[in-house]
Amino acid sequence: MTTPISLLRTVALLAACVSVMPDVALADRGRLLATGGATQLEGAAGGGLVPWAVLSGYATRDGYGATAYATRVEVDDYALDSGGVAFTARNRIEVSIARQRFHLGTLGDALGMPGATISQDIVGAKLRLAGDAIYTPWPQLSLGVQHKKNRDFGVPSAVGARDDHGTDVYLAATKVFLGGAGGYNLLVNGTLRSTEANQLGILGFGGDRGGRRVVGEASVAVLVDPSLAFGVEYRQKPDHLAFAREDAFRDVFVAWFPNKHLAAVAAWADLGSVATLDDQRGWYLSLQASL
Repeated sequence: MTTPISLLRTVALLAACVSVMPDVALADRGRLLATGGATQLEGAAGGGLVPWAVLSGYATRDGYGATAYATRVEVDDYALDSGGVAFTARNRIEVSIARQRFHLGTLGDALGMPGATISQDIVGAKLRLAGDAIYTPWPQLSLGVQHKKNRDFGVPSAVGARDDHGTDVYLAATKVFLGGAGGYNLLVNGTLRSTEANQLGILGFGGDRGGRRVVGEASVAVLVDPSLAFGVEYRQKPDHLAFAREDAFRDVFVAWFPNKHLAAVAAWADLGSVATLDDQRGWYLSLQASL
């Protein structure tokens, strides 16, 4: 399970890695607070559920940045831990590595597998194609990929998943409208994703209802203060497995950015039906450290 202690260990390792680059500007002062977003469940910069076009950290075109994160989602019958690191170069490209661990909870007990988990590794990359979320009249556009490898394929295979690995490709557009919400800054993001993943890939990839599909995702947030944002997210999901429907994910979140080194996101999440169990609702908490 991801804990604050493991997050600190990850940050320490991250600091050791970047310490060999003494001439590089880390956590660059040139970008505004909160413009690096938080870290979403699969390791990319964004909200909690949806990757945005922004890149992690605060590096400008002359610098490099790095982040580490730990996230816990706990709903009625399941729990999910996610953690990882991301590196950004010259505000142009982001590379991330994440691991997720899904606790089967009630379903595991019903299957005679108490305490069972399913893990997957995710390697991601995001390229800023054009624009800037604040300084250009058009949105910032970024193209991203997330390659996922399921490490425990027994349960996904048994319920009809075709593969233990797959690659998501997404195009994200993010724009901040200064004073756009009654004088407060308004962030709007839209993402199109091509995916074969069942429940993010935790239940494998593809199935008896088909393979790759294009789905939509969106985030809207109001920054009531330079360090505090409230928002909502929606993530459409494919529905590849006949044994259980897959619903869209939704959340309502608050994000706090006390400085350019720390961020915290808390949310109420509605994951719908997950692996035959309906109405999966609960809390989401994510901590992020940046260098």
